[in-house]
Amino acid sequence: MQQAPELIGQSAVFQDALAHASATANVDRPVLIVGERGAGKELFAARIHFLSPRWEGPLVKVNCAAMNEELLESELFGHEAGAFTGAQKRHKGRFERAEGGTLFLDEIASASQRVQEKLLRVIEYGEYERVGGEQTLEADVRIVAAANVDLRAIAKAGEFRADLLDRLAFDVVVAPPLRDRREDIMLLAAHFANEMAKELEAPFPGFSEEATAMLQGHDWPGNVRELKNAAERAMFHWSAAGTTDQIEVVILDPFDQAGAPMTETTDSVATPAPPITETPQPQLRDGPIDLRAHLDEVEKTFALAALKRAGGNQKTAAAALSLTYDQIRGIVRKHNLSGQF
Repeated sequence: MQQAPELIGQSAVFQDALAHASATANVDRPVLIVGERGAGKELFAARIHFLSPRWEGPLVKVNCAAMNEELLESELFGHEAGAFTGAQKRHKGRFERAEGGTLFLDEIASASQRVQEKLLRVIEYGEYERVGGEQTLEADVRIVAAANVDLRAIAKAGEFRADLLDRLAFDVVVAPPLRDRREDIMLLAAHFANEMAKELEAPFPGFSEEATAMLQGHDWPGNVRELKNAAERAMFHWSAAGTTDQIEVVILDPFDQAGAPMTETTDSVATPAPPITETPQPQLRDGPIDLRAHLDEVEKTFALAALKRAGGNQKTAAAALSLTYDQIRGIVRKHNLSGQF
């Protein structure tokens, strides 16, 4: 039997959204979930299903954007043998497979006008026909739809049926973007990294203050999905490095770690700064010179100058000094430079 997915978050806006989804679960009507990509709309749909009286029935999912019109129509409503070229036998659609349960229609805005019309009929009359069939079938299915676009705007533009939108939006649940629930970022990051640690059979060491600041300071345009990838990637690189310290390196852009050309300045993509040309002059004096201490001071001086010139962007500073990102971070830790640039 399917199980409800874990939904993690303590922020007020997230808890309000969960409460809204829980409340609407008991009303056997269509529900529309809106939110950005990666915000967890599918998880909200699953919560609604498993808290509803239909929880013992199937939860069937369809990504409307992943199929063309003909395939989506066939997948939703099924088809009879001979309905089209290649249809050698009867095919049960998702409505039949979801009987007694919930059908989740993700990216509903991608459905064609013909499919929208057939969906409207199912919602209004609870019946449909397979493609190429004449038998009218009854549908005991609750529809939960999701969209990452403004359905009201595209309906007004004539690109989505206004009557279907009206039926789908019996209630509307908003999945909040991660940037609006920053209190949950480290809670989620720790959860995802810990799950990755189990997969790697390694301990989860926690995130350093610097890594925490980077995670909390990012805007997360990809929302929870992007955070999951970043946290798992950070745990993987920590395990591969074989260190015992906390996770200090969080690669927000996996393409920005192999010396590829960088053209913009963001949290994860940096423009190389001009090379540092000022060379500090050694202060020679009589007697022995502590060369190691002097080299450390030179390293600190160059690093601090590069970091100041780069406005604190460590990737830019590393490029100016012909260092890797990990190397500049190690120098910052070694000389305790945090807060000096």
